Amino acid sequence: MKPAVIVPDLIVAIRGESVILDSDLAALYGVSTSALNQAVQRNQARFPADFAFRLTVAEAAELVRSRSQTVTKKRGANLKYAPRVFTEHGALMAANVLRSKRAVAVSVEIVRAFIQLRKFALTNEKLARQIAELESRYDGQFEQVFEAINALLASPEPHHGRRMGFQQP
Repeated sequence: MKPAVIVPDLIVAIRGESVILDSDLAALYGVSTSALNQAVQRNQARFPADFAFRLTVAEAAELVRSRSQTVTKKRGANLKYAPRVFTEHGALMAANVLRSKRAVAVSVEIVRAFIQLRKFALTNEKLARQIAELESRYDGQFEQVFEAINALLASPEPHHGRRMGFQQP
Protein backbone atom coordinates (compact mmCIF):
# COMPACT_ATOMS: atom_id res chain seq x y z
CA MET A 1 0.00 0.00 0.00
CA LYS A 2 1.46 3.36 -1.04
CA PRO A 3 1.68 5.82 1.89
CA ALA A 4 0.50 8.78 -0.23
CA VAL A 5 -2.84 7.05 -0.70
CA ILE A 6 -3.61 6.81 3.02
CA VAL A 7 -1.80 9.78 4.56
CA PRO A 8 -4.35 12.49 3.63
CA ASP A 9 -7.06 10.51 5.42
CA LEU A 10 -4.98 10.53 8.62
CA ILE A 11 -4.56 14.31 8.77
CA VAL A 12 -7.10 16.04 11.01
CA ALA A 13 -7.65 19.65 12.07
CA ILE A 14 -7.17 20.40 15.77
CA ARG A 15 -6.69 23.86 17.31
CA GLY A 16 -6.54 25.33 13.83
CA GLU A 17 -3.63 23.08 12.84
CA SER A 18 -3.47 20.17 10.42
CA VAL A 19 -2.02 17.33 12.45
CA ILE A 20 -1.45 13.59 12.44
CA LEU A 21 -1.96 11.41 15.51
CA ASP A 22 1.06 9.75 17.16
CA SER A 23 -0.32 6.25 16.67
CA ASP A 24 -0.95 6.90 12.97
CA LEU A 25 2.49 8.41 12.48
CA ALA A 26 4.12 5.50 14.30
CA ALA A 27 2.26 3.01 12.10
CA LEU A 28 3.40 4.84 8.97
CA TYR A 29 7.01 4.88 10.19
CA GLY A 30 6.82 1.20 11.14
CA VAL A 31 7.47 1.65 14.86
CA SER A 32 5.34 1.33 17.96
CA THR A 33 3.60 4.39 19.35
CA SER A 34 5.61 4.06 22.56
CA ALA A 35 8.89 3.97 20.58
CA LEU A 36 7.87 7.13 18.71
CA ASN A 37 6.89 8.92 21.91
CA GLN A 38 10.11 7.80 23.64
CA ALA A 39 12.15 9.24 20.77
CA VAL A 40 10.19 12.50 21.05
CA GLN A 41 10.69 12.54 24.84
CA ARG A 42 14.45 12.03 24.44
CA ASN A 43 14.59 14.89 21.92
CA GLN A 44 12.17 17.41 23.45
CA ALA A 45 14.14 20.39 22.17
CA ARG A 46 13.34 19.31 18.60
CA PHE A 47 9.58 19.32 19.23
CA PRO A 48 8.33 22.78 20.28
CA ALA A 49 4.59 23.30 20.77
CA ASP A 50 4.08 24.23 17.11
CA PHE A 51 5.61 20.88 16.02
CA ALA A 52 3.87 18.49 18.44
CA PHE A 53 1.47 18.75 21.36
CA ARG A 54 -0.69 16.53 23.54
CA LEU A 55 -4.45 16.52 23.14
CA THR A 56 -6.78 17.38 25.96
CA VAL A 57 -9.24 14.73 27.13
CA ALA A 58 -12.06 16.57 25.34
CA GLU A 59 -10.08 16.78 22.09
CA ALA A 60 -9.19 13.09 22.28
CA ALA A 61 -12.86 12.20 22.90
CA GLU A 62 -13.97 14.35 19.96
CA LEU A 63 -11.36 12.72 17.73
CA VAL A 64 -12.62 9.28 18.74
CA ARG A 65 -16.17 10.27 17.76
CA SER A 66 -15.08 11.73 14.43
CA ARG A 67 -12.96 8.78 13.30
CA SER A 68 -13.72 5.18 12.59
CA GLN A 69 -10.43 4.15 14.22
CA THR A 70 -9.97 4.55 17.95
CA VAL A 71 -7.48 6.89 19.52
CA THR A 72 -7.55 5.41 22.99
CA LYS A 73 -6.52 1.97 24.11
CA LYS A 74 -9.28 -0.63 24.05
CA ARG A 75 -8.59 -2.11 27.48
CA GLY A 76 -9.12 0.71 29.93
CA ALA A 77 -11.39 3.68 29.90
CA ASN A 78 -8.66 5.88 31.37
CA LEU A 79 -5.74 7.19 29.37
CA LYS A 80 -2.32 6.95 30.96
CA TYR A 81 -1.06 9.63 28.56
CA ALA A 82 -3.05 11.90 26.32
CA PRO A 83 -2.38 11.22 22.64
CA ARG A 84 0.25 13.42 20.99
CA VAL A 85 -0.29 14.96 17.58
CA PHE A 86 2.30 16.20 15.10
CA THR A 87 2.15 19.06 12.65
CA GLU A 88 3.85 18.76 9.27
CA HIS A 89 7.14 19.98 10.75
CA GLY A 90 6.81 17.69 13.75
CA ALA A 91 6.25 14.67 11.50
CA LEU A 92 9.45 15.52 9.63
CA MET A 93 11.37 15.97 12.85
CA ALA A 94 10.08 12.60 14.06
CA ALA A 95 11.54 10.99 10.94
CA ASN A 96 14.88 12.59 11.78
CA VAL A 97 14.96 11.27 15.35
CA LEU A 98 13.84 7.79 14.29
CA ARG A 99 16.59 7.59 11.63
CA SER A 100 15.20 4.66 9.68
CA LYS A 101 15.03 4.42 5.88
CA ARG A 102 11.30 3.81 6.07
CA ALA A 103 10.81 6.92 8.23
CA VAL A 104 12.66 9.05 5.70
CA ALA A 105 10.68 7.63 2.75
CA VAL A 106 7.35 8.01 4.52
CA SER A 107 8.17 11.55 5.66
CA VAL A 108 8.40 12.59 2.00
CA GLU A 109 4.90 11.23 1.44
CA ILE A 110 3.64 12.99 4.56
CA VAL A 111 4.99 16.30 3.30
CA ARG A 112 3.28 15.70 -0.04
CA ALA A 113 -0.01 14.98 1.75
CA PHE A 114 0.24 18.21 3.78
CA ILE A 115 1.03 20.16 0.58
CA GLN A 116 -1.96 18.57 -1.16
CA LEU A 117 -4.18 19.49 1.78
CA ARG A 118 -2.90 23.08 1.73
CA LYS A 119 -3.56 23.41 -2.01
CA PHE A 120 -7.06 21.98 -1.58
CA ALA A 121 -7.83 24.47 1.20
CA LEU A 122 -6.58 27.40 -0.88
CA THR A 123 -8.58 26.28 -3.90
CA ASN A 124 -11.76 25.98 -1.82
CA GLU A 125 -11.18 29.38 -0.24
CA LYS A 126 -10.71 30.99 -3.66
CA LEU A 127 -13.83 29.27 -5.01
CA ALA A 128 -15.90 30.40 -2.01
CA ARG A 129 -14.77 34.00 -2.54
CA GLN A 130 -15.69 33.83 -6.24
CA ILE A 131 -19.16 32.42 -5.47
CA ALA A 132 -19.78 35.11 -2.86
CA GLU A 133 -18.72 37.78 -5.36
CA LEU A 134 -21.06 36.38 -8.02
CA GLU A 135 -23.94 36.22 -5.55
CA SER A 136 -23.46 39.84 -4.54
CA ARG A 137 -23.10 40.96 -8.15
CA TYR A 138 -26.10 39.07 -9.57
CA ASP A 139 -28.38 38.86 -6.54
CA GLY A 140 -30.58 41.76 -7.66
CA GLN A 141 -30.91 40.41 -11.19
CA PHE A 142 -31.93 36.96 -10.01
CA GLU A 143 -34.45 38.53 -7.67
CA GLN A 144 -36.11 40.23 -10.63
CA VAL A 145 -36.17 36.95 -12.57
CA PHE A 146 -37.80 35.13 -9.65
CA GLU A 147 -40.41 37.90 -9.29
CA ALA A 148 -41.26 37.60 -13.00
CA ILE A 149 -41.54 33.81 -12.75
CA ASN A 150 -43.76 34.07 -9.66
CA ALA A 151 -45.98 36.60 -11.46
CA LEU A 152 -46.37 34.20 -14.38
CA LEU A 153 -47.18 31.31 -12.06
CA ALA A 154 -49.76 33.27 -10.09
CA SER A 155 -53.39 32.44 -10.82
CA PRO A 156 -54.79 34.58 -13.62
CA GLU A 157 -57.20 37.35 -12.75
CA PRO A 158 -60.84 36.58 -13.63
CA HIS A 159 -61.91 37.88 -17.05
CA HIS A 160 -65.20 39.80 -17.02
CA GLY A 161 -65.66 40.26 -20.75
CA ARG A 162 -67.65 38.16 -23.23
CA ARG A 163 -66.83 34.45 -23.09
CA MET A 164 -65.50 32.86 -26.24
CA GLY A 165 -66.59 29.56 -27.72
CA PHE A 166 -69.92 27.73 -27.81
CA GLN A 167 -72.32 28.84 -25.12
CA GLN A 168 -75.49 27.10 -24.13
CA PRO A 169 -78.59 29.25 -23.78
